[in-house]
Amino acid sequence: MLAPGLAGPAKAAGLIARIDLSDQRMRVYRDGRQIHDWPVSTARRGYRTPVGTFRPGRMHRRYFSRKYHGSPMPHSVFFLGGYAIHGTNDIRNLGRPASHGCVRLHPDNARRLFGLIRDGGKQNARIVITR
Repeated sequence: MLAPGLAGPAKAAGLIARIDLSDQRMRVYRDGRQIHDWPVSTARRGYRTPVGTFRPGRMHRRYFSRKYHGSPMPHSVFFLGGYAIHGTNDIRNLGRPASHGCVRLHPDNARRLFGLIRDGGKQNARIVITR
């Protein structure tokens, strides 16, 4: 029995976006069940995509990079400083490293992920990036 005021075991995140750098895929899980498996592009040679577990931060339907010449970053979900998951028009490079460190998705998939995080609440989502 728990003492008054103490919470029970932490509930697992309802939505997990798991990015595997080794195979350039994002697998999305809701309540422990895989619901999507998409190709991504992460950091190309000379850049890095951070590894770890992150909470979604700022979210923007329309965002333009301040660092990379105003490049469009539709349906951005920031997770660490300037690093984000976002849509890309460079869909021919999905499935291989091609970014400056962000996680690029097909625009339709970025929109879907954005909606899942928004609708379920950022507090109930995690972004997990592994090598």
